[in-house]
Amino acid sequence: AGRGADGVDRMRLDWGIELPFDKDFVTYVWFDALTNYISFAGYDASEATFNKQPSTFRDRWPALHVIGKDIMIPAHGIYWPIMLHAVGFGKAEMPQLLVHGWWNISGAKMSKSEGNVIDPNLLADKYGTDAVRYYLMSDIATGRDSDFSEERLLGRYNSDLANSLGNLLNRALNMTQRYRDGAVEKARSERPEFRAWSEQQVPLLCQEYEAAMQARNPEAALKKIFSYAGLCNTNVETFAPWKLAKDPAERETLSAVLYHLAESLRIIAILMSPVTPRAAHGIFDQLNWKMDSSGKQERFRLSEAAWGGLPDGHTMGKPVQLFPRIEIPSG
Repeated sequence: AGRGADGVDRMRLDWGIELPFDKDFVTYVWFDALTNYISFAGYDASEATFNKQPSTFRDRWPALHVIGKDIMIPAHGIYWPIMLHAVGFGKAEMPQLLVHGWWNISGAKMSKSEGNVIDPNLLADKYGTDAVRYYLMSDIATGRDSDFSEERLLGRYNSDLANSLGNLLNRALNMTQRYRDGAVEKARSERPEFRAWSEQQVPLLCQEYEAAMQARNPEAALKKIFSYAGLCNTNVETFAPWKLAKDPAERETLSAVLYHLAESLRIIAILMSPVTPRAAHGIFDQLNWKMDSSGKQERFRLSEAAWGGLPDGHTMGKPVQLFPRIEIPSG
């Protein structure tokens, strides 16, 4: 191809990316930037068709591009598909675009020039990485803008992590230690409340969670988890294990309640692990579950989020406060 087809003469345009094979010409910055997607993935420019590309490239493509809405048009939404079609990519090889919104503050876009940028590292130092990760994943809907608020971060942390999940974990472990010396019995009760808790709610939870994650809506997946955690907390009040423990005739019911709480926490930890990995490991540690994989990613597999994983007689650890409440200064 002639030089004019590869770039623009520097006499006409004095900025751009210098062509490595002709210093008198430059290429448009977006053309250079977009091609990095395929060159980084191992694209072989000498092969004209997609099917002849190396398997290492085809295994990675078509890719998912996570971009901000301000660079959707024209760069990623117009230029990029045209460029790929021009080099032989078909419709099936077009990448998917996951376009996210902006984090605003007080209704205005964060900007270095405005001096209103929030440093996530400082937030993590102040509140912990799991608290920040949970807030960022739960408070913005995919594709929309959201208004950052440190007060909302604290509110979500206290209501969801400290009050709902943290309280559930602490109560379940304390009661198991007190009433069963830390060991859970895989007792089965014919009461419909237990069947709804395990046989109905858990499969539905996992199905809806996976669908939300596949649709790249982590905020919706997190709502499902905490709705289920709320059900568990409600069941604690409904069954009142402290009353069951006083009645020898209710021994099996008490065992069923304690097992359901422990098993629910195991499943919740698996589902929470992509967003709050440290907390998920902390829950597993306290459940004394898969300790040989402590700290490793393979400790959490979605396929294992099925009811009945904890064996009969499994001994759990003692509670350690994972989510201490953060007091919000008044005034």
